[in-house]
Amino acid sequence: MAWVFAQDGKHDKNFLMSVHAQQIGTRPSDRPVILPKIPALCVNATQAALLTMDGEIELLSHAHAKTRILDTPVLVCHAPYTAKKLGLETLKAFDLLELFAFVHPARFCVPTPAGIAKVLGTNIPYEFEDYPASLMESARALLVDLRNDPHEAKAPPLAIASVMGQQGKGWGWTPFIFSARGQIYRPEDVPDSRSTLNIWKHLPEWSERAPPPPPSHDPVTGLEAKTALKDLLGSQAEDRETQMEYTAFMAENFAPLDVPDIVDDPPPPHVIVAEAGTGVGKTLGYLSPAKLWAQKNQGSVWISTYTKNLQRQIDQELSRLYPDTDTKDIKVAIRKGRENYLCLLNFEEHVAGAALAKHPGQAIAAGIMARWAAITREGDLTGGDYPGWLSGLLGFQHTRGLADRRGECIFGACDHYHRCFVERSIRKSKHADIVVANHALVMIQTADASADTSLPTRYVFDEGHHLFDAADSAFAGHLTARETQDMRRWIRGAEGGKKSRARGLKRRLEDLVSGDPESEQDMADIIEHARHLTAEGWTSRLKDNNPLGACEKFIAGIYAQVMARTKEQDRFYSLETDTWPIADGLVERSLELSRALEQIIKPMTSLTARLRRRLHEQGDTLDTDTKKRLESVCSAMSLRSLTLSGWIDMLGTLKVGKTPDIYTDWMEIERMDGKAVDIGLYRHHIDPMVPFAAALKPHAHGVAITSATLRDGTDNTDENWQVARLRSGADYLSSDVKTQKFASPFFYAEKTRIFVINDVQKADMDQVAGAYRALFEAAGGGALGLFTAINRLKAVQSRIAEPLEKSGITLYAQHVDDMDNGTLVDIFRDDRHACLLGTDAVRDGVDVPGDSLRLIAFDRVPWPRPTILHRSRKLAYGGQRYDDMLTRLKLKQAYGRLIRRADDKGVFVLLDSGLPSRLSGAFPETVVLHRTGLAEAVDEIKKFLA
Repeated sequence: MAWVFAQDGKHDKNFLMSVHAQQIGTRPSDRPVILPKIPALCVNATQAALLTMDGEIELLSHAHAKTRILDTPVLVCHAPYTAKKLGLETLKAFDLLELFAFVHPARFCVPTPAGIAKVLGTNIPYEFEDYPASLMESARALLVDLRNDPHEAKAPPLAIASVMGQQGKGWGWTPFIFSARGQIYRPEDVPDSRSTLNIWKHLPEWSERAPPPPPSHDPVTGLEAKTALKDLLGSQAEDRETQMEYTAFMAENFAPLDVPDIVDDPPPPHVIVAEAGTGVGKTLGYLSPAKLWAQKNQGSVWISTYTKNLQRQIDQELSRLYPDTDTKDIKVAIRKGRENYLCLLNFEEHVAGAALAKHPGQAIAAGIMARWAAITREGDLTGGDYPGWLSGLLGFQHTRGLADRRGECIFGACDHYHRCFVERSIRKSKHADIVVANHALVMIQTADASADTSLPTRYVFDEGHHLFDAADSAFAGHLTARETQDMRRWIRGAEGGKKSRARGLKRRLEDLVSGDPESEQDMADIIEHARHLTAEGWTSRLKDNNPLGACEKFIAGIYAQVMARTKEQDRFYSLETDTWPIADGLVERSLELSRALEQIIKPMTSLTARLRRRLHEQGDTLDTDTKKRLESVCSAMSLRSLTLSGWIDMLGTLKVGKTPDIYTDWMEIERMDGKAVDIGLYRHHIDPMVPFAAALKPHAHGVAITSATLRDGTDNTDENWQVARLRSGADYLSSDVKTQKFASPFFYAEKTRIFVINDVQKADMDQVAGAYRALFEAAGGGALGLFTAINRLKAVQSRIAEPLEKSGITLYAQHVDDMDNGTLVDIFRDDRHACLLGTDAVRDGVDVPGDSLRLIAFDRVPWPRPTILHRSRKLAYGGQRYDDMLTRLKLKQAYGRLIRRADDKGVFVLLDSGLPSRLSGAFPETVVLHRTGLAEAVDEIKKFLA
């Protein structure tokens, strides 16, 4: 029995009623599952596999498949990906992934037919022609699962599905969900979307607790750390002496501060830098003494990472330290910036508009997100239990766009304040033993803190090799169109009668300053003068040479200078130029903008001071929520005042004609796929570790910095550690930095091979593509291709995707496939015959143990991009030696991805004969670097990986 569709794809209601009439009275467990009577479709690089309604499998070309499914609903897995492969803008589809996300919210699966089958326990398809039938089987299993929905009380599936159905014009799965539950779907009975999707009423409320007292200062000895780690690993664990030495060394981070010789001088923190090779077991090595110190001293240890993958790994390891889930929930907190969490107020407004939306996509997304929000553990949209592929499926604006990405929170004035995911995580972290955060949050938190702010005193920075990049981003100044537009929106909110979730300063402050004429005037002045900032529609006005206000005039001047001084052939990519000599008239425009910014910052500073004075004078009488709102608004305005001051300083430099020596300034047009997305004046520290250390040092008692790739890899041991200490900021934190290397237990000479190909012309993309194809086929898949430029990646992908598919190897590619990087890596990890092409962002996110990754190939030596900022740093840090150091670190980090556990094997290939021997320090000394031709390398790879 199956649903029948009319020519327009809508449900045949008469048949729908007849099917239900036959099923009434049967038990849910006995009732057959009704599936849509439609074809099922899967695509790869060359073909489409179509399961017809007659049960036949047809293998079609993409062009033929397009004509066969024209205006016909089809069952697919990941509709956007499928549509892009077929060259379609839209696809009338029943998406199995949408159904999975609805039935099993907050549950991970790899978004492929095989990945879904593995989670559901259905037959796993291994051949391409088996994929469409697998979709049908998985759909049936999902509808069966929905008969016993554990989330019904918090997120009732029928009511939510009815909203998503939009009177029979919306979500195609709605009638089948009703049928699976033994109910009749009546399209005319549509519940109110806001009352149906108000899952926030079921979320637990957090409650205020007294601030924790400052921690004690009892040390953790090396012996205590070793004993705790042994107890954790158990008596059956293998003896790993290096891990024991590592955990004893990390315990030194938890010693009490030394008494300084001069009493008035604050003692520097303990700083240790530890390079621990892959396989040492560093995560448990530092978590063990961290837990012990937290227990002994009633304090928090912050573990900071750079990538989501490592955060997830640390969270898993913490389950070993706290095997009881309730205990772990109390003792462990995950902290990220506000922009990572679902904002319930944004979601409420999104839900309210779902029923009125002309396109069903908003209602569908609202329903799926409601099911997720009802049961998520943290509300984290960038990790945790959020499926990363959901944003690509439903659209950014309907998913991650629901976070507070512009600092527009109204705090205690929000109806959802006491259920807020962000506020809950903040309060939880204040009382947790272990807090897992990211580098960016730690830097912003310390930069915003005053001397009397209570911050953690003990830190472990894992992925320490990324601290430089994180600080470079956190402590930069960007006076650009998008940044100034965000500032305007933060101050003025939505303008011109346009519907928007943007909440301006007036909405956040009005009731707090009511009755105080001076504060009301300050607020009014801020809002009024913010009209000089970049407004929505600036790109069109720039194109028409009709800028609006002082800021847009300045941006237009920068655009003209950059375009005049860059080459035409480079204009597909981001363009940049030096600030001097400055174009005629731009100094005058900068002065006009500087005066406009002064008119904003003066009342903002005044208002912040008034509100802080109120907090001080009325602190004993203000209720908790009001105090929190005042503190948060003051903090937000202080941060934006710092931003405005930084912009004014940058503009002042244009008048003076010289940038301070600690900075580099330049002008840039940021482009994506040839289109300008931002324009402005940029300022970065030449050494961003200076402001990082200055912000952290007043609060830290112990700082441990660790990674598998901290040292440079030169022949000079002292220089190796000097690079590690400088790029991690260790030397700015203390003059007594302790360093130690812990070698990997893996035998790289046996486990890996390194080839430098000397007969491929790297400028000839046909040759490069042919080499990649030969290497990937030799490895039988399981290969990662890394590229130094996006255009080179796309050129190779277009040449080898089809021939690889014919060899049984599926190729995925960043910047080509319609999926986020994390999802691409998940798919790659799940399929040992898949290959993946990517740039630096993919390399940093790859953690693939096992034979799913057995070959890495670089298209050429990954020299640093010759930007203006790099030019300044190269000049400051030793010229060619600086280039060599950065390149060695990139090669070292990429090579380190190959071997993640003892039984891994892998091959590293560089398609560039120009690799200088001085860069060979990126690789272990015991591994021979073979310079050879492509054919010889292919033969050796086949033998080695056999």
